[in-house]
Amino acid sequence: MTSHAIGAADGAARTLRIDPHVHTSASYDGTTTPAELVRAARTVGLDGVVVTDHDTVDGATRVADLAADDLTVIVGCEVSTADGHLLAMGVDAAPEPDRSLEETARAVRAAGGVAVVPHPFQRSRHGARGAAIDGVDGIEVYNAHAVTNVRNRQADRFATRHEYPRFGGSDAHRPGNVGRAATAVRLPADAPPTPTAILEAMRAGRTAAVGERTTTWQYLRKVVTNARRKTPSLR
Repeated sequence: MTSHAIGAADGAARTLRIDPHVHTSASYDGTTTPAELVRAARTVGLDGVVVTDHDTVDGATRVADLAADDLTVIVGCEVSTADGHLLAMGVDAAPEPDRSLEETARAVRAAGGVAVVPHPFQRSRHGARGAAIDGVDGIEVYNAHAVTNVRNRQADRFATRHEYPRFGGSDAHRPGNVGRAATAVRLPADAPPTPTAILEAMRAGRTAAVGERTTTWQYLRKVVTNARRKTPSLR
């Protein structure tokens, strides 16, 4: 894909490649162990990750404990709101599920975190409708785990119309997909790549979506795997 321009910043700056939407085996549909996630992120040259397991920060805290100084890990989770999923980045605990997306976003921001809507409009994947999106810090305009690019383009148009910062994420549930899409985050040249600095830059809109989609085979394999896990055994 073609990356979008990063918001202007004063003075010299540097750009970090952060994957803000990755899962570990702490998610019901994830297979990546914390150690595998750290190795995969380093292999593809990421500067950092935000671990966003479904309604838990357990996987994220384990990844943060394992990572060394060469990889910034931000604790987060993917919250199941009443209106669809929401990425809560930079939180110490998983926000309460099943509240409205707007209320959940307020809680995330009040806790010092960053609230980003993942895969909007993809209703089969619990993507939020446009009418439910309000009070967030950004929109995931490029989700790598999509069989077509239709909803990504729709998300990009929505972000443009409402002037939301743009994010890209791999939505990786397996090690091989980590970093397939990511967010380029612009920091001042003298700012250390800490979670606080990265979250501040995200909140300020100094972001751009970069990367590519998963293959059709990878997408279909995940769909089949999820269906098997959600379907009770007939035996």
